Amino acid sequence: MNNKTDEVKLAFSQRLHEAMDAQGYSKRGRARILSKEFGVSDKGAGKWLNGEAIPETSKIPVLAQFLKTNAEWLLSGSSSAEFDNNVVPVTQRLIPVLSWVQAGSMTSVEAINPNDVMKWLPPLSADDPDGCFYLKVVGISNFPQYEEGDYILVNPAFQVCDLLSEDLIVVRHNSDATFKKLVIESDERKYLQALNPNFQPNIIEFEEGMELVGLVIDAFRPLGGSRPKRVRKS
Repeated sequence: MNNKTDEVKLAFSQRLHEAMDAQGYSKRGRARILSKEFGVSDKGAGKWLNGEAIPETSKIPVLAQFLKTNAEWLLSGSSSAEFDNNVVPVTQRLIPVLSWVQAGSMTSVEAINPNDVMKWLPPLSADDPDGCFYLKVVGISNFPQYEEGDYILVNPAFQVCDLLSEDLIVVRHNSDATFKKLVIESDERKYLQALNPNFQPNIIEFEEGMELVGLVIDAFRPLGGSRPKRVRKS
């Protein structure tokens, strides 16, 4: 094992064995049990158990339910510790935390290999749409509304024509992704503006070649609870 992805796979297999130990499943028959329950080959289930692969994201909540454990713990070993106590975690599904490099090159969330996702977190509410992903804020361009280390929840199911002035969006240009406020002038010209008035350049034109990654629909601050869900002005 010589890289982080291998470490993630191995850690998953260890938690999988721990959950199966707790349910009293014999080590010899585990691959057959998993293959029968989840429609994979014995070889595929064996890879889960041996630390060679991680199940598809959609199988994790079902697998956790079958083993009577927590989906987030099974996948990442965590248990929503970063959420404030007054936020009820939704553990039936998990949302990937992507890197800014992944956001800058992605074609869709489904195209991201789950093995390349280093962290998964629960939704902030039960009605968060499928296909969303988290990004961790870096830099001070949107300070103090968004501090470095905050998580923003991005919904990629939008096109530029769906956007409204003052929407918070993630865009990419030449494979670089950035998080800014959208400003639409009366003549339909579009600009990206940093929320931090001292950040320069504060305003840049939404120019040809820029692509919309998604609309920011929610955010939270670790150990500070969920920020109020952003309400779009229609």
